Amino acid sequence: MKHLLNIESLDAMEIARILERTVEMKHIRGPHPGAPLDGECWVIMFSKSSTRTRLSFEVGIRELGGQPIFLAANDIQLGRGEPIRDTARVMGRMAQGAVIRTYAQGDVEEFAVLSGIRTINALTDHEHPCQILSDLFTIREKRGTLDNLTVTFIGDGDCNVARSWIWAAARCGFALRIASPARFQPPAGLLRAAGGDVTVTTDVLAASDGANVLYTDVWISMGKEDEAAFRIAQFGGYQINRAAVDAAGGTPLVMHCLPAYRGKEITDEIFEANAQTIFDQAENRLHTQKAILTLLGK
Repeated sequence: MKHLLNIESLDAMEIARILERTVEMKHIRGPHPGAPLDGECWVIMFSKSSTRTRLSFEVGIRELGGQPIFLAANDIQLGRGEPIRDTARVMGRMAQGAVIRTYAQGDVEEFAVLSGIRTINALTDHEHPCQILSDLFTIREKRGTLDNLTVTFIGDGDCNVARSWIWAAARCGFALRIASPARFQPPAGLLRAAGGDVTVTTDVLAASDGANVLYTDVWISMGKEDEAAFRIAQFGGYQINRAAVDAAGGTPLVMHCLPAYRGKEITDEIFEANAQTIFDQAENRLHTQKAILTLLGK
């Protein structure tokens, strides 16, 4: 695995290997024995704003002995129209790896090919692989296993997080239910290509029934701000609230990849009742990404 570009390109064994390495990483904080990234410079190139992704990658690279160099869109010539292929060929001659958070999936894939250096997708409009790998680790950490798992995603079923969940379900063999308004459901072609046990519905309570995990994300993804009023109106009933938790029964894991907008995709009551899980989930981004960094090129 030279690059991490999406969940789609991983198989079950590669995902399992990442999760196993994450267990090791979580038990090692501070300078890592052996400093696996010693002497390496990693470019962190973000066209989209970030809190958790930037922090976890910068801390992780440093703990592994490498040096992160953060470049925002306004810091580089991409912001003035230079094509990604030219940026890639320059950075490939100077850095040992790149972490890219941008809009187009094709830009990350083109960068990986033309730069020749290890490349990580830190979020595109198409997928958010680091987030979902970290979420799988969190679920396994809390439940002990991914066996007999049912995950319910409530919200925008065609966002990058939902798309990565679709591929994760197909690769790992668990059940995924997506509750979303009809016009925000994942494309039929994507569901056919992925396969797996994925159910799509407009009924939040039916999707939540008996679920082990209730998961949500913001209604208004970055780049969709001009649709805010329309999306708020469309997603009004697509919320993790007391009714959804009660429909799941037992003690479902309630997860949110943050930032959270209480009163929209999740109620304040439910968020605070599950804050331990949600912030464990956020912390685990660090450990999972350290695992990925140490496995690339292996």
